[in-house]
Amino acid sequence: MDLSRYAELFLTESREHLSAMNHALLALESTPTASEPMSAIFRAVHTVKGMSATMGYRAVTDLAHEMESVLDRVRRGEVAVTPELMELLFQGADALEQAIEGAVDTGAAPGGADDAPLPESIAAVIALLKACAAAPVKAAPAAAGTAPATPAAALTHAATSSRLVRLRLASGTALRGARALLLVKKAATLGTVLEVVPPVEALQAEEFGAGFSIHLDSTAPRDDIVRALFEVGDVDRVEVDGIETVGQPVQQGGTEGQTAGARPTRQVRIDLQRLDTLMNMIGELVIARGRLLDLAARHQDPALEEAVTHAARLIGEMQDEVMLSRMVPVGQVFDRFPRLVRDAAHGLGKQIVFSVEGNDIELDRSMLDEIGDPVLHLLRNAVDHGIETPEERRAAGKQPAGSLVLSVARERSTVLVRVEDDGRGVDRGRVLARAKELSLVEKDKASLSDDELMRIIARPGFSTAKRVTDLSGRGVGIDVVMNRVRAMGGAVEMRSVPGRGTAVTVRLPHTLAIVRALLARVRDEVYAVPLAHVNETVELEARSVRKVQGREVMLLRDDVLPLIRFHDLLQVEANGTGARHQVIVLEVGERRAGLVVDELTGQQDIVVKQFDPARESLALFSGATILGDGAPALIVDVGSLF
Repeated sequence: MDLSRYAELFLTESREHLSAMNHALLALESTPTASEPMSAIFRAVHTVKGMSATMGYRAVTDLAHEMESVLDRVRRGEVAVTPELMELLFQGADALEQAIEGAVDTGAAPGGADDAPLPESIAAVIALLKACAAAPVKAAPAAAGTAPATPAAALTHAATSSRLVRLRLASGTALRGARALLLVKKAATLGTVLEVVPPVEALQAEEFGAGFSIHLDSTAPRDDIVRALFEVGDVDRVEVDGIETVGQPVQQGGTEGQTAGARPTRQVRIDLQRLDTLMNMIGELVIARGRLLDLAARHQDPALEEAVTHAARLIGEMQDEVMLSRMVPVGQVFDRFPRLVRDAAHGLGKQIVFSVEGNDIELDRSMLDEIGDPVLHLLRNAVDHGIETPEERRAAGKQPAGSLVLSVARERSTVLVRVEDDGRGVDRGRVLARAKELSLVEKDKASLSDDELMRIIARPGFSTAKRVTDLSGRGVGIDVVMNRVRAMGGAVEMRSVPGRGTAVTVRLPHTLAIVRALLARVRDEVYAVPLAHVNETVELEARSVRKVQGREVMLLRDDVLPLIRFHDLLQVEANGTGARHQVIVLEVGERRAGLVVDELTGQQDIVVKQFDPARESLALFSGATILGDGAPALIVDVGSLF
């Protein structure tokens, strides 16, 4: 049986187990006596070992086996959880990730590339693990809940936790062998698989009927076993401890058996490229919808208008469903950051308590892929520049361990991603001095506001670092964040208080593909302004315009609103003095401004098309779109106006 077709599935599931392993390692490092993190690490390694053995990835299997041996000794209390052991386990997790990626990339299998010499880094970790597993037993207190050490106790444990699990696949299940293997792997996460009947080889070759059995050593409650196996999908019946359950056994707030005969919820893994293609097609339909609505309004045919309105509603519903199918929790990307922060802090000799809030908030998958690197830069800056060493913090009257928080929250139609630390804050004096050296500000300038500070440190190549480290000092970081976020139609804000810390907030739209926009005309061109940043629109009245410190402002109720005349930015002539102008009140965080345009022409869902502007063009636009009448329009980058 050709197992290569399961390689991507193996890679996806292995990454999930590696993520769980890293989180458990961090928990174990902070609480060495806790038993649950150790059990979670062991389960993850054991599952990866079984999966890799099934796929024929020998290097992965050997490495996982050695890690398992060390972990087993820790569980039995023969090896203590020390900083040295934790470092070895972290190295093992990294080597396991490298081995998995390498095996899938090369298609390693028995008799193939997997028989080649192991990379030195992986071989070195295996040697260290073997030495640890073979080291003499040292007296150490056993962690609560560890496995029994004597053979007699082990037999007693096996006798009371051995279960016979019978499974029957649903009729018409595709790739029955792969589904059966997934069920075996899921069972392995609940305990130890003692035997599979028929054997795993027969399942791989799909040489079995509708059902098969698993002898499982597990103390998990029966309902948990049943629920976990049904979650795999394509399961018709599960029998545990002689009790058979049909269909999905437990619903939220329900009781077992109340939905007997119902099919379980089915989920399918879809290549992201297919969703991208589908999203592009929906985008074209949205453009076509705008064109149809425009034509129907011109012809004034009731039957045509009814048909077009119905089609427009269906296209809108399709758009919503496709966009929802692309939404994923930010935790899928942010899960890797705790380990990265831990390693960076250890390398700099700093103590950092890192937490992530709002992991369940969802973003479009394409947006999530784009935001990963900017967040990583912000975290590195906080670890290297923001948070002080334990000695410096004690001298300043702080706790030796600094606080670093990565949070995600919703605000109106945007998502806020904030990186906040309680460190030293940005040294405004050094930034101002460096800015004067580079002639970025006037020589007589005495201080910098938060907005001015952000604009200066976001300039490419700007750095006040006295030395170059692995993390920073090369003049990259904030400029990368600013450029990437602005390309996504978002904005970046920073607030910093000396001695108390820094918070950098990234504001993003929910999706990059389709956004609601306000259409505005300047001279003969129409531009699109994302509604996420529009607070209101008003008519410009000459009597409400004033000059404050040489800048044009507008009195709007009790507020003084700075004005930005769009024709000045575009370097085109304004309409005559008798013309009436409109003001779009823009809001990005706590900053507000009024964008003066000639006319507002309506609202529209627009499909964002990325483009590379000419080098000499103005940096005012983040993309382009096609309007309902077929004309192109540039999308205003609101963040660049402030």
